Amino acid sequence: MNNKLYVGNLNYRTNSAELEQLFAAYGTVKSVQVITDRHTGQSKGFGFVEMGTAQEAQAAMTALNGKDFNGRNLTVNEARPQTENGNRSGGAPWSPGGRRSGSGSGGPSGGRGRF
Repeated sequence: MNNKLYVGNLNYRTNSAELEQLFAAYGTVKSVQVITDRHTGQSKGFGFVEMGTAQEAQAAMTALNGKDFNGRNLTVNEARPQTENGNRSGGAPWSPGGRRSGSGSGGPSGGRGRF
């Protein structure tokens, strides 16, 4: 297990300082990042916490997964490594090399039928 944890289902008002304080009870917190929308600055409801050791990360994950925090039940699990193209899931269907399939897939007509 690595030291970096994904923290999901955050209340949109939760900030990095609150998240750091919550995780500090389980060991050394090396970094905290609440992910925000780059245009509005609004939280996206998830973030990442890096703990000092794998054991501390495991303890925090075990204790906090499913726990109520600011009115929401947290999802805490091991963060997946980021890939070369910046995606964690292997690429979005609209990224270069990817392609959406099915009806209404876009194109010059915006996904609408011609008739």
